[in-house]
Amino acid sequence: MSARDRSFRSLLEGGEIVLAPGAADAVTARLVEAAGFPAVYMTGFGATAGRLGMPDIGLLSQTEMTEHARNMTRAVSIPVIADADTGYGGPSNIDRTVREYVQAGVAAIHLEDQAMPKRCGQRGGVRLVDADSGVKRVRCAVEARGSADLLVIGRTDALPVEGVAEAVRRARLYQDAGADLVFVDGIRRIKDLEAVAAAVDGPKVVSIVDGNETTALTASDLQELGFSVAFYALTALFTATRAVADALAHLRAAGTPAGGPPQHSYEEFSRIVGMDVHQDLDERFGD
Repeated sequence: MSARDRSFRSLLEGGEIVLAPGAADAVTARLVEAAGFPAVYMTGFGATAGRLGMPDIGLLSQTEMTEHARNMTRAVSIPVIADADTGYGGPSNIDRTVREYVQAGVAAIHLEDQAMPKRCGQRGGVRLVDADSGVKRVRCAVEARGSADLLVIGRTDALPVEGVAEAVRRARLYQDAGADLVFVDGIRRIKDLEAVAAAVDGPKVVSIVDGNETTALTASDLQELGFSVAFYALTALFTATRAVADALAHLRAAGTPAGGPPQHSYEEFSRIVGMDVHQDLDERFGD
């Protein structure tokens, strides 16, 4: 069992909601850790945007996602919770996906019940597999992890497609199938979030997406409702792309970066990426 896995389990057992901002890349994960958050969420939406510059429609492969996870776990010491999409195929694919994420050192993954090609849970066009297939995905993942301390999160995207009642039914089924936590995605309204919280007992995850009315709820509100983990999957990504766009617009108009939006200095950025560690190695062992 890794220190990272123990840390995540201990966080969940501590009784305080675990806030896990999303990171599209390793440097953002470092910023999440530096800001004092106890965990980071490797968002598939952000990974797809960062690696391909394309939307979250199932374009990244299993190997691309697990490689992305390895880079992120190497960059931080806090637990990494990773998006595992649908498991990337049938039972053998799910089995390999789980084993690859275990080797990558992630603390938890979530598997969803979408049909391929998948879609971002906040967008339209989501198609579901039947609930029995979703249950089998969870059972397959739980068996594949073996004695590894990876946590399996059963995610359902049923809410925007078939409503709260079906989302709750599926969440309960995934709990019965052995999921350590369950995650109803696609929640945009506070009343739906409250309905899920009231109907689903046990450890559960909520995703708070910028632009939705659920952002009016604080971490304390979410904890009182009974959620164990809160993802803020897109906050850092949307903030970063807005800042870059503003900086480039200023550079284009003014012909100089001077006077543009605030930015890190070279020294500040060097600290973020851990340059001091490498300078020390070079000083001690370099020619």
